[in-house]
Amino acid sequence: MPVILGIDPGSVRTGYGVIETLAGGRSRYIASGFIRVEGQTLAERLNHVFNGVTQLIDMYHPQEAAIEQVFMARNADSALKLGQARGAAMVALAQKAIPVSEYATKKAKQAVVGSGRADKAQVQAMIQALFKLERTPQADAADALAIALCHAHTLSSLVRMGRVSRGTARGRWREGDLK
Repeated sequence: MPVILGIDPGSVRTGYGVIETLAGGRSRYIASGFIRVEGQTLAERLNHVFNGVTQLIDMYHPQEAAIEQVFMARNADSALKLGQARGAAMVALAQKAIPVSEYATKKAKQAVVGSGRADKAQVQAMIQALFKLERTPQADAADALAIALCHAHTLSSLVRMGRVSRGTARGRWREGDLK
């Protein structure tokens, strides 16, 4: 069963969540946390994200990855920095030939909480309950776990529908990926 690395990119903290999909559409918690992004220049900060994601890949050996899509924030500068951090994480995954799927924040919240308008506290509470965690996960880690779960649910649904076989899903879904 595949190990999935979920990433919630950020220019200050990049959250991560690692899960394993199990038979019957269930998932098992492996790890979560965040990379505290450090550095004086933008290039140093992006390199820190890249190196942090590379270390996670080397530590957990995921077969799939899921990352939050960029949304248009009120502040264009913030959206640009988020997109750059996201790009650094995606390059780290691409360097290791790990397929990356992208999900909107609303879709991940819908998959975990049942509402795309859920707030961070609701996502954290549901992640804690779903994985039976002793403590409430940090917000960035909970968001990354939600992205990973969203991907696991998507893969499970596509397998049940017979649209893809296990191990063939790669990146965004394209016509060529379907049976």
